[in-house]
Amino acid sequence: MSTPTNSPAPKSASGAPAAAAGAPAPSFEEQLRTFWEKNSTLVTGFIAAIILAVLGKGAWDYFAAQREHDVQQEYAVASTSAALKTFATAHPAHTLAGVAQLRIADEAYTAGKYADAISGYEQAAASLKTGPLASRARLGLGVSKLLGGHVADGEAALKAIANDPNEIKPYRLEAIYHLATTAAEAGRATELKAYTEQIGSLDATSPWAVQAMKLRVGGK
Repeated sequence: MSTPTNSPAPKSASGAPAAAAGAPAPSFEEQLRTFWEKNSTLVTGFIAAIILAVLGKGAWDYFAAQREHDVQQEYAVASTSAALKTFATAHPAHTLAGVAQLRIADEAYTAGKYADAISGYEQAAASLKTGPLASRARLGLGVSKLLGGHVADGEAALKAIANDPNEIKPYRLEAIYHLATTAAEAGRATELKAYTEQIGSLDATSPWAVQAMKLRVGGK
């Protein structure tokens, strides 16, 4: 009878020793412990990366909100043209810079400084781009050009507003009225009639329609 030799334990297809017949499978806790021992560094690093990303976004959001608050506070205390100019220069990309330029232009317009008003309205319109304030800046620009002696440019700017169906109606009406006034002063009766009818078609009850009709019949 030959002496049995020590043969290697059979292996599974994966190369790992096969479990002895009838041996119990490792428990879930044992599998989890084994996985953690092998992968704890990788898992810990992954979790740390997620935490840092969340913290980083939170910090960025906080500082962005704080900066926005500071800008709004700075605008709120700008009560003079000089302060508004300083604010607009310091925050050229902010929407409030456009609002500041609009206020500066309004002050220049009221003072009859049409060259300054034109500059202010141009900057405001470029900054604001869309919305009611942008429309008002464009209207102010057109009227300022008319009163500042740039009649052709002013009329072109006002016609763009008057003929834009997407423009705010009160601004369209006012633009047409200013065009009618220019036509009346130049003795262009045909244009005056057309502008008066255009206002009436938009809103015949508007104060601008009443004023335009007075221009047409020679009233004041």
